[in-house]
Amino acid sequence: MVAPDWTGGNLVQFPVKGGEPEEMMDDNTVLVQRTLRSGQSIYFDGNVVIVGDINPGGEVVATGNVVVMGYLRGVVHAGAGGNEKAAVYAFRMRPTQLRIANHITRAPDGDDGGPIVPEIARIKDGTVVIETFSAGPERQT
Repeated sequence: MVAPDWTGGNLVQFPVKGGEPEEMMDDNTVLVQRTLRSGQSIYFDGNVVIVGDINPGGEVVATGNVVVMGYLRGVVHAGAGGNEKAAVYAFRMRPTQLRIANHITRAPDGDDGGPIVPEIARIKDGTVVIETFSAGPERQT
């Protein structure tokens, strides 16, 4: 069964054959290969991977994780069904609003400085925290 395509025709399905990729995604993952501009929205029952930016006024709502391979400057809601284990990953996280499950936050005012590094937003102790994403064995869970 294929989930409805709310991505404007940019739905890409790819096989999962054992190993690590199976742990990172499931049948409910959509790959969107474009930048979301103001007024564009994606609503998906599962995980969403954006290869591009989410500009101010763009919106992604997913019941699973959201991965942005670019700048996140719009609105993102991961874990939209109440999943507090969902996370948001982005190369540069400056959202106008970021939600995980029922928790809401936004980027601090005037915080455009600092290094450009991948970041992860997730729930820790009932609060949304944004941290530098580190791959490998030192990655925190």
